[in-house]
Amino acid sequence: MRIGFFDSGIGGMTVLQQALRFLPNEDYIFYADTLHVPYGEKPKEEVREYIFNAVDFMANQGIKALVIACNTATSIAVDDLRKKFDFPILGIEPAVKPAVQSCEGKRKKVLVLATNLTLREEKFQNLVKSIDHHDIVESLPLPGLVEFAENFEFREEKVVPYLKEKLSSFNLKEYGTIVLGCTHFPYFENSIKKIFPEEVDIISGSIGTSKNLKRILETKNQINEGTGDIVFFKSGYKVEDKETLSNYKKLLVMLDRKSPLTTGA
Repeated sequence: MRIGFFDSGIGGMTVLQQALRFLPNEDYIFYADTLHVPYGEKPKEEVREYIFNAVDFMANQGIKALVIACNTATSIAVDDLRKKFDFPILGIEPAVKPAVQSCEGKRKKVLVLATNLTLREEKFQNLVKSIDHHDIVESLPLPGLVEFAENFEFREEKVVPYLKEKLSSFNLKEYGTIVLGCTHFPYFENSIKKIFPEEVDIISGSIGTSKNLKRILETKNQINEGTGDIVFFKSGYKVEDKETLSNYKKLLVMLDRKSPLTTGA
């Protein structure tokens, strides 16, 4: 059986790429709900319906575990999904805890970059309240990065001016760690590094999620020796056109190499 990965779009491939490092011989299904991306700017109940429809579809494909590779979807649906389905379901959330732990001793702030819906959700607010005892966590929604990614627009000459505009009111020297709280955002790590001082750390939750996935499968004796095959779906339809498949595979290769991404990746 395959491992399922789900996201509103191509952002979840930044998590899938990490899973491939830890579990290279597993077979995967990657489901991008491209008809409804972006999730982060839509009403919560509408997004919940999209999520449950997608997971119903993936469950019918026969999966042994599911990774919700989307911070927004995790924040609004992961608990209810676990109540409905009997296979392990892993979510991803902004890596606020390690960021706070790192910055407290440095007397620096943490900046969480995410979507509007993730930042508004009670799950995120409760996470910050439980950890941020010295009021050092700040946040900024960057929905434009999701649009850039879904349009395969990764050129720094396009992305950097957007980031500079959104961050123009921030004192960038105050921050010790930037948390990438949307799985689309690691595509733009090189651009983000150009904005902030060199010593600022940039982290996401994808490595922790992938390690947890491996641990759960090992505990259940469900580690398989497959071929590393990935079947891609877009909003319920199998991706079979060669250009899209080629673009998806190039994204994974570039993420693995940590190469700068360019248009037409």
